[in-house]
Amino acid sequence: AYAENPPKKYQDIYPVAFDADLDGITAETVRILRHWMSHGVRIFRVDNPHTKPVLFWERVIAEINRTDPDVIFLAEAFTRPAMMRTLAQIGFQQSYTYFTWRTTKQELTEYLTELAGESASYMRPNLFTNTPDILHASLQDGGRAAFALRAVLAATLSPTWGIYSGYELAENTPLRPGSEEYLDSEKYQLKARDWDTPDTLAPLITRLNEIRRAHPALHRLRNLRFHGTDNEQVLAYSKRDGDDTVIVVVNLDPHHTQETTVSLDMPQLGLEHGASLSVHDELTGATYTWGSSNYVRLEPGSAPAHVFHVR
Repeated sequence: AYAENPPKKYQDIYPVAFDADLDGITAETVRILRHWMSHGVRIFRVDNPHTKPVLFWERVIAEINRTDPDVIFLAEAFTRPAMMRTLAQIGFQQSYTYFTWRTTKQELTEYLTELAGESASYMRPNLFTNTPDILHASLQDGGRAAFALRAVLAATLSPTWGIYSGYELAENTPLRPGSEEYLDSEKYQLKARDWDTPDTLAPLITRLNEIRRAHPALHRLRNLRFHGTDNEQVLAYSKRDGDDTVIVVVNLDPHHTQETTVSLDMPQLGLEHGASLSVHDELTGATYTWGSSNYVRLEPGSAPAHVFHVR
């Protein structure tokens, strides 16, 4: 019984008979975790936890958090929704999501509405743009512009986001056509990179993290609200926490400039229908006066979005 993540089967990972000595393997796993904790590790990304007994994880996480409640376990589980929710309910503080495969306006709206709804009481989503073995077709086909827009989405839709090494350089060559595996996968070799290349996305990623740090509204999940656009290639949403309000408008098309009218749900922003507001773009530094209906034109590239702070 090899570890599986259908349709993948991991023949290079030997199975363990958890039911033969659950107490023993739990104790040994806790010992190993505490070893790394003693060296400063406080976050553990657990590979395919859904292929192991749920009771095992429940015991391990409870024992670690009994003395170290700040230690975080991230469930790298791409499986059926019921199992992903169960792992969150028994102790995993963060969870991988289907964000990687949600690319259209409708898909993103429906899925993030679900994540920010009832499931938010127990499942904390970590929006990863890519992983060591998932290079989505949208990144393969969309090039650098796709990497930029997906970074903006992940960084502003969820309080927690992640990128896999090389994302800054827009590495997007698949193993073969139709594959989500990387060519020259880092799983099998050390990889030297030129981090100083002039077209790196590092400045954008740095700026996104600065914006996140500065705005309490982006630290929350359940305050996500979507707003209307008359173009299916443009997504608009806001987050509000007290006096801090952020409005994000993203061009989902990495190949073409898109135009739209953004229709703001003013009461969701704490404003009257006829109110006007000053919005400052945290990516470009530009300031505009907006109302309930606003024209937007966004080109694909390193800043395919507005990230507005409402002043």
